[in-house]
Parts: sequence; structure tokens; C-alpha cells
Amino acid sequence: MKLLLAGIVLILIVEANAQWYTFPGQAAQGARDMYRAYSDMKDANWKNSDKYFHARGNADAAARGAGGRWAAEVISNGREWVQERTGHGAEDSAADQRANEHGRNGGDPNVYRPPGLPDRY
Repeated sequence: MKLLLAGIVLILIVEANAQWYTFPGQAAQGARDMYRAYSDMKDANWKNSDKYFHARGNADAAARGAGGRWAAEVISNGREWVQERTGHGAEDSAADQRANEHGRNGGDPNVYRPPGLPDRY
């Protein structure tokens, strides 16, 4: 009986601290944030705005919590891996990754905002 009680207390403590149950929802919302940034980038079709949208998507997703940050990292790394394999430059990919990390680490995406980009983005 004491072992059972100790197990229940341990589970309650771990569950309260870990909040593992919020991770999937955060990841889904983070993936949606990444998609919205990609969609906005395509819609804006603005010269030199790529890094801004990378940073913004990662910042929005990471703000969701650990799940959002994970989703942003997986999506960003996957996208850059595909682009490197399809012949896009390594320098551009490295610059994209710097913008991704800047956003994920809480940096202001507006650092990468190009002049004249409409305010709705």
C-alpha cells in the first residue's frame, strides 16, 4: 500500500512539473505558425524577405512552448536539408539557419525585416 501511494505521489509530482500533456498541442500550433509564416512569405513575394519570415515563423512557434520550439526546429532543419540536397547554396542555408535560431531563441524577427515590407506581415 505504501509503495502504491508513493508511486501515485511521484506521478503527480512529475506530471505537474513536466506538463508533457501540452507538448503535442504546442507542436501542432507551432507547425501551424511555421505554415502561416511560409504562406505569408509566398503571399508577400517581397525581395529579401526570406530571413524575416524564417525568424518570424520560428519565433511564433517557439513562443508556444517546448512543443512549438521542437516543431520549429524539426521543420526548419528538414527544409534546409532538402534545399541543400537540391542544389541551393550552403551559404544561403547557413544564413537561413541563423535566422531560424534567432527566432527560436526569442530574438526579434524585425531585425531581418526588409525595408518597405507591408505592415500586415
